[in-house]
This record gives sequence, C-alpha cells and structure tokens, in this order.
Amino acid sequence: ESKVASLDTSQWPLLLKNFDKLNIRTAHYTPLPNGSNPLKRSIQDYVRTGFINLDKPANPSSHEVVAWIRRILRVEKTGHSGTLDPKVTGCLIVCVDRATRLVKSQQSAGKEYVGIVRLHNAIENEHTLARGIETLTGALFQRPPLIAAVKRQLRVRTVYESKLIEYDPERRLGIFWVSCEAGTYIRTLCVHLGLLLGVGGQMQELRRVRSGVLGERDNLVTMHDVLDAQWQYDHNKDETYLRRVIYPLEKLLVSHKRLVMKDSAVNAICYGAKIMLPGVLRYEDGIEMNQDIVVITTKGEAICIATALMTTAVISTCDHGVVAKIKRVIMERDTYPRKWGLGPKASQKKMMIQKGLLDKRGKANDSTPSDWKDGYVDYRCEASLTDGLNDNFSIFQRKREDSDSDAAAASAPSTPLAEDPKKEKEKKKKKKEKKQKLEHPAAEAAEPAAETEGEVGFCCWPDWTAV
Repeated sequence: ESKVASLDTSQWPLLLKNFDKLNIRTAHYTPLPNGSNPLKRSIQDYVRTGFINLDKPANPSSHEVVAWIRRILRVEKTGHSGTLDPKVTGCLIVCVDRATRLVKSQQSAGKEYVGIVRLHNAIENEHTLARGIETLTGALFQRPPLIAAVKRQLRVRTVYESKLIEYDPERRLGIFWVSCEAGTYIRTLCVHLGLLLGVGGQMQELRRVRSGVLGERDNLVTMHDVLDAQWQYDHNKDETYLRRVIYPLEKLLVSHKRLVMKDSAVNAICYGAKIMLPGVLRYEDGIEMNQDIVVITTKGEAICIATALMTTAVISTCDHGVVAKIKRVIMERDTYPRKWGLGPKASQKKMMIQKGLLDKRGKANDSTPSDWKDGYVDYRCEASLTDGLNDNFSIFQRKREDSDSDAAAASAPSTPLAEDPKKEKEKKKKKKEKKQKLEHPAAEAAEPAAETEGEVGFCCWPDWTAV
C-alpha cells in the first residue's frame, strides 16, 4: 500500500506556519490564480505592504525619522509603532503605505527596554537596588515628565516585569531591564526608584529592545541600510537588499489566531461583507469570544483583522452564522475577482438587462414581463419600500383601532356614571337635615319661641347709662 507522506508545514513562512495543524472545516473550494505569497509579491507591492524594524539613532525625533524614510522610499504614507524620545535608541517599527493600517495595534502592544539609572548617593549594596527595581512592578501611578509629547496628567501604567542586570557602586550606575505596557515613561520610573531608595535618581540612557512581536534580533536595520537598499534598486535594479530591509506586514500578525477563507469570499470581505461560516476553510484552536483574530487567504495573505463572534467549539459544531466582525480591512480591494451576484436570480436579472427586458439599472420598463413585476421585490427601490411601509402602517393602525374599541367596550361600566362629588355632598346634607326634622319636631318648635323671649327680655332691661 502506498502511503501519502504527512505534510511538514513547520517551516512554511509567516501566517502559513503549521498550516496542517489548523482545524479543517471544509476542503471544497475553487482556488483562484489571483493574489500571491507575501514574500513573492512584485517589488512595488512588496514595499507598499511592508514595514521596517528600524534601529532608531539618537538625536532625531521619531517623527523626523519616519519622514526621512517616506522621502527615501518615495511612498505616500509612513507611520511608526510608538514614539521614542530623541535621545532614546532601539526598535521603531516603521509601517509603509498599506501596513499603516496596523499602526494602531502596534502602538498599543507591549514594549521592553534596557536602561541605565544613575543614583545621586551611595546605597548599601546591589541587592537593595535589585529589590527596589522588582518592587516597582504592577500598576503604577505616573505623571509624564516636563518635556513630554502628551498631556501631563496622572495616569496608571502597568510594569509586567523588571530586573537588575548589573550595578557599578563606584559610579553609582545600574543597568536594568523592564517589560511594560505601552505609554510607560521609564524616565519617571527611574525618578520613582530614586525616591523609593531615598537617595534620588535619574535616567542616564535608554534603549528599546522589543516592540510588540519584534525585537533586536528580528532583522533590525539602520537608516543607512534603507538608503543603500533603495540606491541599489534605483541604480542596479537589484531588489534583494530592499527585500531584506523591508518585511511583509503579515509578520506583525503571527501572534494572532488564524481563520482561512475561500478565495471566492476574499473580495467581498475587502468590500465590508460579514465573515460568514460557509466561507471558512480552516480555523485555529483556542479562538475565544471578542478576541482579535487575523483572516487570511489560502496563500497566506492577511485580508483583515477581526473580532471573533464564535469560539473554536462553536465553529466546529455550527454550519451557518457570522464568525467574526471586521475590525480593520488590510487587503486592497479587487486584488481577487468579484464573486458575488452570481446566483440564479442575479444571473437571470443580468440576462434580462442584456435583452432589454430591464433598464441598465435593473429596473422594470415597458418590455418587462408581468410575472417578473409581480414576483420580484427590488429592495433598493424607495417607492416599493414606502408603499410596503404605508401598507404595513395602515394595517397596524386598523388593528390598533379595533383593539382600542374592543378594550373600551370591555371596560364600559354597567352602572350609570358617578355624579359630581359636590352635588353628591349637598344631597347627603339635605337628606340628613330632613331626617333630623322628622326625629325631633318639638325641639325645632321650641327654638323660635326661645329666640323671641330672649329678644323681649333684652329690650326690657333699664338703661343704666342714663341714671
């Protein structure tokens, strides 16, 4: 029996690495000749969809460096992965043209630094400094320095890990390494370290050794390399140096979970279509809800960054639905051919337009058959939508009126309506008085006589004032 050798994809480049270990949802799709492996793109596309892991020199600002690279490569746009102060050196990821769409995600990625702190006074021993550096981990309050590119307001930044590498007690200089959240000021951290030790301190020198997924050992190049590579291509048409200096943007996304799409669905996603389950070919283990994932083609090109709306378990058991929501489209539109609008109804409509049974916009004209007019609903047509809405509204209004009349009939009282409360009160009062008259007729007759006697008696009193 002939056995098929297992495919070893551990050495495949970029987003295709370990492709055979991805979960297979379906293998039924039609491969298209469009697109290409990210490393095999034409030099123009390669530069426009690439980035440079630059070793920033001391003194120029990050903004200046990025502007110089834009001028050297003669491209429209460049952006960087997070500002470095002029005196700071190290990793600065410079994205070119299409890759600038990934700048925001790179700016918020974690960073690593190696710095030198100078203490103002001597300390007991090296362990005191090491303990102080390790204490300054976790969530820390920071206010940016006096000279800073951001507003000077108190904020919280997280230091994940920090350690002392070396200490020179004679010169009171300590070399330390720190892994921290984006936006952490190491200069402020050194001042806080001096306050913690009670001797005072300041940052002497700083170098960024890692930005996101890329570090010093990941093809770090200098400004001279960029200039020489472009010169080599311009004068000798040799693109090997330029391809070594610039890397495809897919290298920035290797840490994301992957979702492989059919070639026929690629262009629809570039135009903003939902990422539906029938278009998925393969998916990775460990996808969680609301996690950032990368959607790729079968050739390993990044289509977009998306937010997962299904977990790996749901994708494996479900057969329809929205897998992910697009966060940022990366691929250029129409890199792959348009493959929507090829269904039976759409095909029939195109044929009718060619024959003149519909106008060029697909709307009915004098030649349109009556069965098409009756059966086809054009959701783009405002008139049909308005008519439908009006019909629905009139039906709803009629139903509402009927229900209101039924409710009124049900709640109608069987007894006559109650009278005005004032009239009712007066009526009760009169009734009470009438009852009292009937019960005590002698008392009522005696009352006027008493009143008359009182009046007569009062008049018979002598006038004492006259005496």
